Amino acid sequence: MSTASTTASTANPTRGRWGLVVAALLMQLSLGAVYAWSVFSSALQKAEAFKLTKPEATLPFEVAIGMIFIGTYLGGRIQDRRGPKTVAMIGAAIYGVGVIVASFARNGDQLPLLVIGYGVLAGFGLGLAYIVPIAMLQKWFPDRRGLITGLAVGGFGFGAVVTAPIAQALIRNNPDVPTSAFLPLGIAYLIAAVAGAFFFRNPPEGYTVPGYEPATSGKVVDSGRDYTQGEALKTWQWYSLTAILTLAVLAGIAFISQAAASFSDISGYTAAAAAAAVGFLGLFNGAGRIFWAAVSGRLGRMVTFILILAIEGVCILLIPHVHNAALFFVLAALVYLCYGGAFGTMPATAGDFFGVKNAGGIYGLMLIGWSLGGVVGPLIAAKLIGGDKDYTAAYTVIGIIALVAIILPIITRIPRTRQSADEGSLGTKGAAARR
Repeated sequence: MSTASTTASTANPTRGRWGLVVAALLMQLSLGAVYAWSVFSSALQKAEAFKLTKPEATLPFEVAIGMIFIGTYLGGRIQDRRGPKTVAMIGAAIYGVGVIVASFARNGDQLPLLVIGYGVLAGFGLGLAYIVPIAMLQKWFPDRRGLITGLAVGGFGFGAVVTAPIAQALIRNNPDVPTSAFLPLGIAYLIAAVAGAFFFRNPPEGYTVPGYEPATSGKVVDSGRDYTQGEALKTWQWYSLTAILTLAVLAGIAFISQAAASFSDISGYTAAAAAAAVGFLGLFNGAGRIFWAAVSGRLGRMVTFILILAIEGVCILLIPHVHNAALFFVLAALVYLCYGGAFGTMPATAGDFFGVKNAGGIYGLMLIGWSLGGVVGPLIAAKLIGGDKDYTAAYTVIGIIALVAIILPIITRIPRTRQSADEGSLGTKGAAARR
């Protein structure tokens, strides 16, 4: 490196960090395509060669959501120690290969191959790669933690919006074997995600943003020290944040899993109109991740979670009683917005509470809430709705769960034990100022 470029880098250590945001978005758009599964679920139930039942057609997606946590747990720990690039590239490769493997399932008898490819391999690779840009960008943007994590996961939310129409077009080309669409999609995911991961890197040791000082008072407070994963797990706050994420996800995805049927059965949408509405609602899932993350930087993280859970709960309670098509869509859009908001806000919250040095491991483990909520929520909704289509019972229970969960952000406060002994009198003064 030339002396001039070295000097420029020293004078502006943040140079190039927005390019990393673009690379992260490229990867997350590819990974977020997993939420386009409903397109394949419908096709697999109709295709003559498959004729899967609804539970069978849901199985690959459910397995993928369950595997995500294993990937985020391992990926978070490894990238904190080894850096983001290698972990993200390996995760992206496994994800793309898993989708390609799914393309070789050609009939209903080969459902296990579909589960192994799309569920086990793609789900694990997705989790491995997903956590990396979130942790990496928090280290580069301590001054914009809420917004930047919103952008990092916002790309994931928009992935299905971009992928769904492409997947539908590919399926129309070969409706008898809808899994054939996985081959070009898997190759595209592989190329795009690996290309994004290629540019990933952590900031240099001692990196700081010129002029930025962590806040010790106000709406958003940084508590001042980097926890290890073990230290974080010894605090009650880690479990409280994980519970908040779990319950917000559970409530949102319980409705999302039944959204198309709810549009038709409750508000009278035609099947085609319901499908179009659900596809469009994916925009709110992505936008919510950015919107609520940005809001949390102004209102405070816990206030934001109170709003997310309150709006989510009230809307879900109202939905089974609303037969006006336009109002029904507004309520559904708010649920999607809040569902995405939980994912957008929690990474920054974990960074505030526990620091960003080990953010991959700490938040990666916290994403067990995604798997738990993502599996339990749809099961509760399906069980309560049942063959009688009792949406009132189902959504009343789900709505109450969200509203009761508001207790958690009300009582959760940032840890106040982050000043280490070797920081001396300056650290003691800073700790006192934060009390």
